[in-house]
Amino acid sequence: MSTSADLTAEARADRPASDRAPERHRDHQRTARRLRLLLAAAVVAAAFNLRPAVTSLGPLLERVRDGLGMSATVAGLLTAVPSLCFAVFGLAAPGLARRIGPAAVVTAGMGAITAGLAARAFAGNTAVFLLLSALALAGIAVSNVLMPVIVKRYFPDRVGPMIGLYSMALSAGTAVAAAVTVPLTSAVGGSWRAGLGIWAAAAAIALVLWLAALAADRGGNSAASRETAGGAPALRILRSRTAWALAIFFGLQATGAYATMGWLPQIYQDAGISAGESGVLLAVTMVISVPVSFALPSLAAARGDQRLFVVVLGCFGLAGYAGLALAPAGAPWLWAVLAGLANCCFPLAITMIGLRARSAVGVAKLSAFSQSLGYLISIPGPVLVGALYQGTGSWYVPIGLLAALLVPQMAAGVLAGRARHIEDEV
Repeated sequence: MSTSADLTAEARADRPASDRAPERHRDHQRTARRLRLLLAAAVVAAAFNLRPAVTSLGPLLERVRDGLGMSATVAGLLTAVPSLCFAVFGLAAPGLARRIGPAAVVTAGMGAITAGLAARAFAGNTAVFLLLSALALAGIAVSNVLMPVIVKRYFPDRVGPMIGLYSMALSAGTAVAAAVTVPLTSAVGGSWRAGLGIWAAAAAIALVLWLAALAADRGGNSAASRETAGGAPALRILRSRTAWALAIFFGLQATGAYATMGWLPQIYQDAGISAGESGVLLAVTMVISVPVSFALPSLAAARGDQRLFVVVLGCFGLAGYAGLALAPAGAPWLWAVLAGLANCCFPLAITMIGLRARSAVGVAKLSAFSQSLGYLISIPGPVLVGALYQGTGSWYVPIGLLAALLVPQMAAGVLAGRARHIEDEV
């Protein structure tokens, strides 16, 4: 006996192909919408996991040192390892994307983060801990580079909002990991191994979402791989003045951000503010960037160029540094807010990466070049700030250096923010 479903299927099969075409089109649209929603969730989950490997370690570093017998010198080098890994491994991202597709590389990156964070919680010595940290950082590096490519390819009509979601989730992950790692560690028994290892669970959630997205878009990811492979040789990124300007802008904004995150509590404590309040003030600088990171990319993408935003954020930084140098205890909350707003140059830089190239091929090369060179530029900054502080015994010169670096940062940002594409320059 035939069921009503069988009769319906038979009736549909008997219909002319021309009558079935609108139905197939609607099915295709529904599938595309579901894929975009899945990819949007995967992008947010990935972004949330791109900084906890770094910011969860700082609050527990003393316990890690004691547990592994880590020297102070090695602990100091740990502050430079993330930027170095982001620079070195980020260069490999476009080549990997040409071979297997950007979504597959990001999926592998989530796997590396999950495995690295889970395994380093069981490390028995410093060398193994560093090696497994580098594995997680390698996954972060390739994902850093390819996330703008994913947005450009799958959300070409929503670049600003999607980069806003990505930036907001990244800022949230940074702030949450810094704020809750110590309480979470206490809640799970006080072991630093459990406190660091718990972030592997968050990365595993992102990995599952990316595996699902990859399975749902096998054909699209393969097409992205072929597209990137076909167009890559023609684009000589080193000939683009916009690419160089964007790399310098990215590197100098990262210098200020890492110096602020590393030294702001000490600046406040030296001004007589308690350690507890200085930690809250640091959290303010990170939290303020969460809503701004969501709104800024859409506003920046809606304009023909982004030069106004570069200058405004630079002025916020100048005002914040002036306050921190001259009267850090006078209006500490205001200085923290201004420093946080200045650090929002990161989502602005990511937005410009997505807008300065016409294709996913161009975005991949521009992202790898600007982020890798930018992170290399940022490595000496926080170390030099610490050396100047130790050498002078005050914060006037170190903060003056950070303020001075804002001038070339704004100049490079103004050049990078012009409405043009790197394909036209090379």
